Amino acid sequence: MVVRLLGTALICLIMINTGVAEAASWPKSPNVEAKSWVLLDARSGQTLVENDSHKKLPPASLTKMMTLYLAFEDIKLGRLKLDETVSVSEKAWKIGGSTMFLEPRLHPQVEELLHGIATLSGNDACIALAEHVAGSEDAFADRMNRKAAELGMKDSHFVNATGFPAEDHYSSAYDMALLGAALWRDFPKHYEIFSERSYTYGSSTQPNRNRLLWTLPSADGIKTGHTQEAGFCLVASAAQDRSRLVSAVFGTDSDHQRVSQSRVLLQFGFRNFVTLRPTERDIRRQVEVYQGTEDHVWLLPAKPVWITVPKGNESAVSFRLRYPAPLLAPIAEGQKIGTIEAVMKNKQGEEVIASIPMLSRRAVAEASWFGRKWDALRLWWSSREDDEGTSSELGATEENPADSAAAAQ
Repeated sequence: MVVRLLGTALICLIMINTGVAEAASWPKSPNVEAKSWVLLDARSGQTLVENDSHKKLPPASLTKMMTLYLAFEDIKLGRLKLDETVSVSEKAWKIGGSTMFLEPRLHPQVEELLHGIATLSGNDACIALAEHVAGSEDAFADRMNRKAAELGMKDSHFVNATGFPAEDHYSSAYDMALLGAALWRDFPKHYEIFSERSYTYGSSTQPNRNRLLWTLPSADGIKTGHTQEAGFCLVASAAQDRSRLVSAVFGTDSDHQRVSQSRVLLQFGFRNFVTLRPTERDIRRQVEVYQGTEDHVWLLPAKPVWITVPKGNESAVSFRLRYPAPLLAPIAEGQKIGTIEAVMKNKQGEEVIASIPMLSRRAVAEASWFGRKWDALRLWWSSREDDEGTSSELGATEENPADSAAAAQ
């Protein structure tokens, strides 16, 4: 392949085949009775199936997932302790809706409020916690919006910690599934709270409103929501083998329907998809460096690489490295240099199903004046050969065999 190396930044492609298979066909979505819905793989972050998943809708008590995310984060950072006592304001006491029956005379601990929110969907617990953490519910809502932006929740805006109907308070099925995956990923110890079937505070014991915990053995969360405007909503999570799936259904007609439709989505996912983790040696690449003290640098993925593919098509996946060529020193350790793409063959050709940034494993300092001039001469000569129609080694597409991703299951 003839590649012009000078004048513009070029993209070098290195294709790593994980096997040969016929073109994969993505499974057809199931019929789901909801206004909008989505199914995500929490490990890979891939959307498996969806319908209107970015439509902005009232999230009702699904909002409390973000309230809990911020609380878990503060605990992790040491800004909040589980045994701290919290005052209950008149606003929290009188909020109404689903509650854990807090009163101003009571001083619950933070840990009790977490159970009251996750299991009992307590509006009073949300407000008490928000006021304790941020001084006011409004200030806490500002934090919620900043965190939503950090997590990539582009369809969401919060004005309260409970999900009570309010103008300009909205989210989407996709955003809430994304948040559910983030709760599992970022707070694995606290995540266990979402599988709790009941909780007792004082003399009152209430069941978890997520009935899926009783009807799907692999389910372990996450949160229900309901208002007249929102309908019945549920973000559900379940694990099977190495797959961790999160579904979100918005606007179903009943509690029974939000449970049944979530079960349809999760069972569809486990039946039709497999989650794979390629080995590091399949992903890491050594690429050539010019004008540096070293002539090569290893590139490693910025995060663990997981991919989700239709069952039976594991070997239809290949990995393609894209980076600007020629690569010139100096290069810092951990510098982003291109991306690795997981590519799956399908009937239409190819589809990029995941893209992960690649980072330099070590620094490469700039070479001496003589070294830089020598490499500049090499690049000039390669460019000259390109002009004369001679294939250059630099920037050429290379194909290297690698172990099948299926072997890393």
